[in-house]
Amino acid sequence: MIVEFGSFALVLALCLSLAQAGFSAVGRWRRSALLAGAGEGSALAAFLAVALAFAALMHAFITSDFSVANVAANSHTEKPLIYKIAGTWGSHEGSMLLWCLALTGFGSAVAGLGRDLPKGLKALTVMTQGALGSVFLAYTVLASNPFVRLYQAPVEGRSLNPLLQDPALAVHPPFLYAGYVGMSVVFSFAVAALIEGRVDAAWARWVRPWTLAAWSMLTMGIMMGAFWAYYELGWGGWWFWDPVENASFMPWLIATALLHSAIVTEKRGALSGWTVFLAIAAFTFSMLGAFLVRSGVLTSVHAFAVDPTRGALLLGILAVTAGSAFSLFAWRAPVLAPGGVFAPISRESALVLNNILLAAATMTVLMGTLYPLIREAATGEPISVGPPFFNLTFTPLMVALMILLPAGPLLSWKRGDARGVYQRLIVAAVAAGCLGLLVFALVSPHKALASAGLGLGGWLIAGALVEVAERTRLLKVSAAETWRRLTGLPRGSWGMTLAHVGLGIFVIGACFETGWRIEAAETLPQGGRIQVGAYELTLDRIVAVDGPNFDAERGLITARKSGVEICRPMPERRFYPAGGQTTSEVAICTRGMSHLYVVLGERRTGPGAPVWLVRAYWNPLALLIFLGPVVMALGGLLSLSDRRLRLGVGKRSGEAA
Repeated sequence: MIVEFGSFALVLALCLSLAQAGFSAVGRWRRSALLAGAGEGSALAAFLAVALAFAALMHAFITSDFSVANVAANSHTEKPLIYKIAGTWGSHEGSMLLWCLALTGFGSAVAGLGRDLPKGLKALTVMTQGALGSVFLAYTVLASNPFVRLYQAPVEGRSLNPLLQDPALAVHPPFLYAGYVGMSVVFSFAVAALIEGRVDAAWARWVRPWTLAAWSMLTMGIMMGAFWAYYELGWGGWWFWDPVENASFMPWLIATALLHSAIVTEKRGALSGWTVFLAIAAFTFSMLGAFLVRSGVLTSVHAFAVDPTRGALLLGILAVTAGSAFSLFAWRAPVLAPGGVFAPISRESALVLNNILLAAATMTVLMGTLYPLIREAATGEPISVGPPFFNLTFTPLMVALMILLPAGPLLSWKRGDARGVYQRLIVAAVAAGCLGLLVFALVSPHKALASAGLGLGGWLIAGALVEVAERTRLLKVSAAETWRRLTGLPRGSWGMTLAHVGLGIFVIGACFETGWRIEAAETLPQGGRIQVGAYELTLDRIVAVDGPNFDAERGLITARKSGVEICRPMPERRFYPAGGQTTSEVAICTRGMSHLYVVLGERRTGPGAPVWLVRAYWNPLALLIFLGPVVMALGGLLSLSDRRLRLGVGKRSGEAA
């Protein structure tokens, strides 16, 4: 009965989303506050209906209701409770319901929190959110219904993919979808502004909080996905330029460009057309990611489905929604105000260059992701585009961006002083250069590019701190005055500093781990030893483990450095009988910010005693790779907590209905 209630709630949500779009559109056309309010009420009701449907599906997973096809295909009675809950969004159908939950949630948030928005803009934004909700809810109800019943319920389910039965991956999709679908609000604001024919500083200020929230969630989602790949897949790395990884990275790059472009529009009224274009592109890339992981065009451990029919429907949704928005942009962009002029050396110019590099980087990732698919479809010949391509194309663009990044906040609006910025950043440049030279001299083997990368990370951190020092006039005024200025800095400024520092932390970790990683692999009998860098690992013995829904061989290993025991990693080789799948459970010993990473491979039998393949990695400063994005996301959330940003410009910039 609860399943039928969930199915009814899902259909009801579709009807309410249609009402949301219709009431809001007519309310704007007739300038009726009553009809616009009905649209806002429908937005809240649609979210509540989807939430009830989501709760009903979760109940079916928790209670192992195998009469539901989605539960029978993705759950099992012996699966731990946390993974039963995560199974709610672990399939294509469940993930689409999560997408709709986030989409209607953001729509209701706009309706409920946008009290200071101009009534016309708000009505059109709620209308666009309702139209998006209607499209995706219709797709879910008609083509991906998670509540379909089976004629004969099986006694036992087939269980969720063992690789997805992981704590990090249990929370990864909600964060990722909050980022993906959060871009829909920015998309709706852009469409509404184009219809109104008005994009100004007030509009940019209303857009920024939603962009910040979505960007922060997407940053955390990508980080969690990378961390899961790092310790669950057992290959020792954290990013492989997998097409599905790229599908989440492209919206992040565009959203980063949008955050910076919106600042120019807000402060100077310039780049209004470009900012609107980025707002449309951000959600377009989110929809492209949804298509790639659900269409069957990609073979990836990250992919949700391999159904070309449903993939074609998603492609149609992408074409209609993005095509309509970009067509509207082409029609209405000429009427937008051109904005103020600025000198080649200015903060505006620095942010324009920032956007050019980010857009070029996004196009590079897009080409590397889609070209193999297009070539294979055209010629039938598969081709692989991997790290070498992105290292040669994407990396130089990012290096140029990071070199320029600390200078931007130090430049004045409209006309800047390049010589003054150079003088203020000379200390940061010297510190970064010393860091790179010191690493090159002391760390063996000597690697010039990796050392330069560490210097670049130091440059980002030092540059961000110099900007704070300039704001507080450190060493130029009294200590008391400096402290007063420091404590008086707005949260938005601290958030920007944290985001730039987090990027520097990530760069240092990525360059050090990539440059000086050590790998070793040997087949060992019980009692055998393997050397990885300064560490000696002894496979003491293998024991059998009876898990809640798996059987495993666990390696009991002792790791020593200079004869002194430092840790006892226990990697596992697991077999899941329900799905007939085998996985490796990595063991990680944390040493400061570095990882000793151990993987137990398959058992090999021969004429003598059995042996096991053991792979070990020494990943120096690997923890910084994941710490950096966390600091960046915290910076975004700190900026979001700035009252000036959350409240926007208030009603004085508004308009009548």
